[in-house]
Amino acid sequence: MIAGTLPRYFGFRFLKSVVGTFFGVVALAAMIDYVELLRRSSDWPNATALVLAEISIFRVPQLSERIMPFAVLVGAMSCYLTLSRRLELVVARAAGVSAWQFVAPSMVGAFLFGVVATTLYNPVAAVLHERSKRLESEMMGELPASASQGSAGGFWVRQRNTDGAAIINAKSSREQGSRLGNVSVFTFDNAGRFLERIEAKSATLDHGYWRFDDARVYATGNPPIAQDTYRLATNLTLEQVRESFATPETVPFWQLPSYIELADRAGLVAAGYRLQYQQLLARPFLLTAMVLLAASVSLRFFRFGGVQKMVLGGISAGFLLFILSKFTEDMSKSELMSPVMAAWIPVMVGGLTGFVVLLHQEDG
Repeated sequence: MIAGTLPRYFGFRFLKSVVGTFFGVVALAAMIDYVELLRRSSDWPNATALVLAEISIFRVPQLSERIMPFAVLVGAMSCYLTLSRRLELVVARAAGVSAWQFVAPSMVGAFLFGVVATTLYNPVAAVLHERSKRLESEMMGELPASASQGSAGGFWVRQRNTDGAAIINAKSSREQGSRLGNVSVFTFDNAGRFLERIEAKSATLDHGYWRFDDARVYATGNPPIAQDTYRLATNLTLEQVRESFATPETVPFWQLPSYIELADRAGLVAAGYRLQYQQLLARPFLLTAMVLLAASVSLRFFRFGGVQKMVLGGISAGFLLFILSKFTEDMSKSELMSPVMAAWIPVMVGGLTGFVVLLHQEDG
């Protein structure tokens, strides 16, 4: 009875602490993001406080996904330090309960939390983020391309066909690159001579051509020509466009395998999609590794002192793990490391570090 009750108690305390920390981080991220949107929207003609709040709410779930491992780390540390401060760990130790019995329920809880985050939370966050981009583009849609950010920003893609070449720049991308906002296009003939520049409010990829809405065409020696709709032939497929304009973070977990398969058929690398898929698969194990790191710096009695050093050590370990994950992510996107290694190396490093330190503390 006691053996079953104690793990459930520790598991419940862990989940309560982690969920509370996670929602606290989400609320903080929402406030920061809303203030940032208010600052950016000073020149948006259709911006209202209510719409900006809606955009921020839709954006926050994806923002919170990035800081989910640290919410688990901080929540686990808070849980164990609270149990130590209230002498519950002392009583459990006196009853012969080992550190592994403290940690096992939390590891199971973190793993289940990660499974839910990957299979349910991520698809919802991806859909909401796509919706936030749609609302943001509607508010910014009346701005000409020249009023947006500098020409060096945004998304870029180059196309070539029998008529010549074209370089397309878009400030925003929706629906995995099939719809673009604030578009600038530079066209050239087969000899590489500049022909014309096209600026449009939006562009849509159709079968064999780009359709530009509310376009203005600039040609050397001719006055600008305004057209409601302008078509530019293209041999780009949706899979090729996704490589340049789509962000893997906006693709729900369950759709990533089909995206990768389509990219393979088109002869594309799709490194970003593969990395995103592997990171989502590794997320439950990464959260479990965070529990081991938290336990390695938190399972110490308050009467021994050094609590500040323990907290600082845990935060430092999480920060170093974040740097490692960013490094492997950049290596993978540069095709210098396989997506599998990039996603799983931080998990193995974090898990093994926490396991070895905890093993040394428990068994000497």
